[in-house]
Amino acid sequence: MSTQYRVAVVGATGAVGTKMIEMLEQTSLPLAEVKLLASKRSAGKTLNFNGQELVVEELVPESFEGIDLALFSAGGGISKKFAPEAVKRGAVVVDNTSYFRMDPEVPLVVPEVNKEALHQHKGIIANPNCSTIQMMVALEPIRQAAGLDRIIVSTYQAVSGAGAQAMEELKRETLSYLDGTPANELNPEILPSGGDKKHYPISFNALPQIDVFAEDDYTYEEWKMINETHKIMDDQAIKVAATCVRIPVFSGHSESVYIETKEKTDVAAIKALLEKAPGVVLEDDPSNQIYPQALNSIGKKETFVGRIRRDLDVENGFHMWVVSDNLLKGAAWNSVQIAETLHEMDLLRVE
Repeated sequence: MSTQYRVAVVGATGAVGTKMIEMLEQTSLPLAEVKLLASKRSAGKTLNFNGQELVVEELVPESFEGIDLALFSAGGGISKKFAPEAVKRGAVVVDNTSYFRMDPEVPLVVPEVNKEALHQHKGIIANPNCSTIQMMVALEPIRQAAGLDRIIVSTYQAVSGAGAQAMEELKRETLSYLDGTPANELNPEILPSGGDKKHYPISFNALPQIDVFAEDDYTYEEWKMINETHKIMDDQAIKVAATCVRIPVFSGHSESVYIETKEKTDVAAIKALLEKAPGVVLEDDPSNQIYPQALNSIGKKETFVGRIRRDLDVENGFHMWVVSDNLLKGAAWNSVQIAETLHEMDLLRVE
């Protein structure tokens, strides 16, 4: 195609926004222009794109005039207000916030899993939760071959999932604690959830709370994984339970995933499926201590899977360890990958 796209990045100065810019530098999308948008306080800053210094502009409805594709990662409130404005002006929106994810009119897409859902888009496509995305990439090949009856996941999530300020909080607390500051004097301000009443140190800690608590004492993060799995896999019958934990890692989400398949299979068959699955790298050689690690995932677009083993009590039960860069496959890369897939399917039409 000879079409070239004019792209806007909303939330360009944030942790995910800066990664979106990096992914656009590597994209196969033919680009005519990249516009960087953020809040009034960030307007005027400059960011590098392909060797050029681009000035960040203040986000206003008129920012989307002439824009073909808008990548949003600036919070649900911003998406609620400005995504319809972008669509009204002819742009297709890929939204990285949770605002549209469970809207029945909005496709929730992981390209390796359900790209056909893009045919139903009405201008807005939702990017799933970071921890959901990597789990879907790892489990979809198994679901296609043997079905899935149950998923139980425990996550070990990096602080970058809570934003750049959370990363700074981890750094500050770690330095202070190592310098002799007692844990009760670290004065956390963000984690486990900026919107909740209490804050606890993340440095040298593990916090079994991501987002605020909701129905049945599951957090919103846990409900996201449950509900998004059902929507992406288009199967309400899969039993899903999640426990989401924040750990003192800067980037790279890790997950312990237990599944029960509907049909009989074995470890060798699962490994064979994952070895050829799109977006998956199998790292599973226990005899040589080879398994996925958060540090090794940083800067990579793939989802890494290892420690695959059968359950000792349930015939069709299997355990695995799933790792991915939450800022890339969990956010920025999945968003750009959706855009590339829209282009390949001729669903990113320029008026």
